[in-house]
Amino acid sequence: MAGSAIMMFVTVGVGYYGLAVFLTPLQEEHGWSNAVVSGATGWFFAVGGVTGFLIGPAVDRHGPVRFMTVGVLLMTVAAASLVFISQAWHLYLAYTMQAIAFGLAGSVSLNAMLSRWFVTRRAQAMSITFTGVSLGGVILVPLGTALVESGGVDLAAPVLAAIVLVGALPIVLLVLAWEPESLGLEPDAGRPDTRVDNAALRDDVQRRAWTRREAMRTSSFWALTVSYVLVLLAQTGFLLHQIAYLETRLGSRSAAAFALSTTAFGSIVARLIVGAFADKLDKRLLTAAIFALQGIAVLATTWVDNRVATYVLVLIVGFTIGNVYMMQSLITAEIFGLVSLGTIFGIMALTSQVGSGFGPFLVGWAEDITGSYDTPFAITGIVTLVSAVIVLFARPVPLPAATLPSATQPSATSPSAQTTAAETTV
Repeated sequence: MAGSAIMMFVTVGVGYYGLAVFLTPLQEEHGWSNAVVSGATGWFFAVGGVTGFLIGPAVDRHGPVRFMTVGVLLMTVAAASLVFISQAWHLYLAYTMQAIAFGLAGSVSLNAMLSRWFVTRRAQAMSITFTGVSLGGVILVPLGTALVESGGVDLAAPVLAAIVLVGALPIVLLVLAWEPESLGLEPDAGRPDTRVDNAALRDDVQRRAWTRREAMRTSSFWALTVSYVLVLLAQTGFLLHQIAYLETRLGSRSAAAFALSTTAFGSIVARLIVGAFADKLDKRLLTAAIFALQGIAVLATTWVDNRVATYVLVLIVGFTIGNVYMMQSLITAEIFGLVSLGTIFGIMALTSQVGSGFGPFLVGWAEDITGSYDTPFAITGIVTLVSAVIVLFARPVPLPAATLPSATQPSATSPSAQTTAAETTV
């Protein structure tokens, strides 16, 4: 888990949160419009999603380590290349490289790996691992902003690139392992949580193989797909424009960056809390509640103009952001199992990334048209509330009659399915 968390910290901190750090500086340095830079950000998400879609089946067959290695090296080059940008097409080329790197080293690979290491303790494991995502925002956003203010993009870009190389490459090559069996270990460290009574975590469900076509014939697949396209369109549109939005309200870019770090800190606290009990709850209802809370908080930021209230609201948004991503992984793994998770999650990553990509572009375009972020952010809040309703239709998929377990077959959570404890995990 520690190695996966560090990977999340570095790749997401630079590859995802770094987009917000460079948004305004790139506009100011080159005289580009909000829509131009936001469009490059949108292109990043689209290309990253396509990359995850393409590698998904190969990850299921061969494991993610080779893809993550290439991704780390390419992200290092892409981040450093921002120093040489002078025209808009340079920006799009750099973001294309960074997007491919993010797709190779990001969520598809890590989720497929974690789901093999943890079954009944999956939410706990992912809550700890995904803390690296939030720490990327808490630590690397202020660092990147300070570097930009001190020496511009010319200083910030190579420093962040070096962090990727030094922080991630040793983890990929020396720490991560595809599945516990490769080290002679068992899932859940050989100690499945017998308090988790969830039929979806039985071996016959988790070891069921899916093709993309089979998954796409289920209503659960489409409920997950549509709800997450909408919520991530809204969430990413808000998050990546948050510094630009709050800079005027809070008086400085540093204060706005601190607000974004507050958002990221909130996601750490809430994810760890939710991860402690999510394995025991109906994940559809929990996800819908998280979506609804985020939508209300985003709407409220457009209604208030108070410094303290602003920090409180972005903290509440932070409570939801990390859990939105974690719940996508948990629901997908619970419904479609671990054998084909790279294949199925690759589709989810593609559609989600497209939604994430359109979000910043549409918010930037609407801000150019209206001269204010209030209207686009109000719309993102409403879209998030709609997604809270749609995700309720992501129900477990019944097993085919021929594969239904007998009454005597042990489940993954029963005492008879437990194995000798092994304390070492990923």
